[in-house]
Amino acid sequence: MTTKALSTTGQSPWRDELRATLLLAWPMILSNLTMMLIGVTDVILLGWLGPRALAAGALGHNLAIFCAIFCMGLVTATAPMMASEKGRMAHSVRDIRRTFRQGLWVCCTVMVPVWAFLWNAEAILIVTGQQADLAADAAVFVRAYMWSILPFLGFLVLRNFVAALEKPVWATIVACCAVLLNAVVNYGLILGNFGLPQLGLVGAGIGSTITNVAQFGVMALVVTFHPKFRRYHLFGRFWRADWRRFREIWRLGLPIGFTMGFEGGVFAIAILLMGLINEASVAAHAVAIQIASLTFMVPMGLGQAATVRVGLAYGRRDAVGITRAGWTAFVLGTGFMAVMALAIYLFPEALIGIFVTPVDAATKQVFDLAVSFLLVAAIFQIVDGAQVVGAGMLRGLHDTKVPMYFAAFGYWVVGIGVGAWLAFRAGWDGVGVWTGLAAGLALVAVLMLVRWSMRARLGLLPSEA
Repeated sequence: MTTKALSTTGQSPWRDELRATLLLAWPMILSNLTMMLIGVTDVILLGWLGPRALAAGALGHNLAIFCAIFCMGLVTATAPMMASEKGRMAHSVRDIRRTFRQGLWVCCTVMVPVWAFLWNAEAILIVTGQQADLAADAAVFVRAYMWSILPFLGFLVLRNFVAALEKPVWATIVACCAVLLNAVVNYGLILGNFGLPQLGLVGAGIGSTITNVAQFGVMALVVTFHPKFRRYHLFGRFWRADWRRFREIWRLGLPIGFTMGFEGGVFAIAILLMGLINEASVAAHAVAIQIASLTFMVPMGLGQAATVRVGLAYGRRDAVGITRAGWTAFVLGTGFMAVMALAIYLFPEALIGIFVTPVDAATKQVFDLAVSFLLVAAIFQIVDGAQVVGAGMLRGLHDTKVPMYFAAFGYWVVGIGVGAWLAFRAGWDGVGVWTGLAAGLALVAVLMLVRWSMRARLGLLPSEA
């Protein structure tokens, strides 16, 4: 039974929506987890080289991911656009195809300034106050890694396409294969196994680029030849412009990009603040953030599913369906994060032990700091889930600009402001930075939820709903 059928049949519309959301969300969650696992694999392998390689890789990776997250937000606009087109006209082909093509045009356009920015990573990190030798090592990683972002964005547009058709499992299968490929290639290139040269930080960047190129290529073959997708002819006449749609993606996507960039950027700034404390804090932050980010992938996937489900109802001009789709995803996301908060609070040492073994004074310091950071992360798990699902719900309504302002104020004024004050004025050091992050996430979650609750009064619903 398809998710569309599940959402329109049965005795309980809420139960049907729950099943439809889960059927759509679980492949997207797994896809998010596999993307995150690629980064986790690199962190683990770099950790085997020592705390310095781990710290340099974390600095470089966070700078590159800051740019990648902004670009991800930009192309995320294709998801609600394709979903609402599918909801408006179930057999739509041309409009969905045009949105997909212009999404790839946007990917190619935005990467030119992003590559120019990342090529100067060493100078950027030095300006932010990082140690010169650590900045130089981080830049070595970035210059190898940055080429992976374009094929990664292309894969995301392909994933948005199959998600809009409520067939996201193919993206999950490809992403799972990419995790295995990345582990094998980077195990060889970082550590010098399988007869390959030991390239360290450069090897991590090259391996990620190889993985993302392969991921995009395989997914492109799937949508080109699979019977469910090939009728769209996604790559046919790729050169044909649709400037109205191109501008619409930028109009919707830029606020999403800034919203996600504000969130990703606040964590990038956090690691820069850690660098002002000491090298051990940078390494500990890199480990703790990997664990917090892994749990975050689940509500992120539910938020993406909410965008599609709300977008489909938005295209049908179904106000009741919009309500059911939004609240169903919200309860699932916050409920999961409540369970994860309890698990992190109860077992922080076991979780940190996956990444760092305290065998000497240096690694013991990293281990203890990471445990203290993770205890704070347990507190903000719930609000982190609430804000990302809330943003996804609003995106389904094509509401992106005001949430951007929420993110800017919550993350950068409250999050960074409180975190920096606690770290350097109150003497809390790294724990203060993490406490500030928790405060910013909590404020954004409240603002997103209030706006969703007032959607009818604010005129966010389709006019004929």
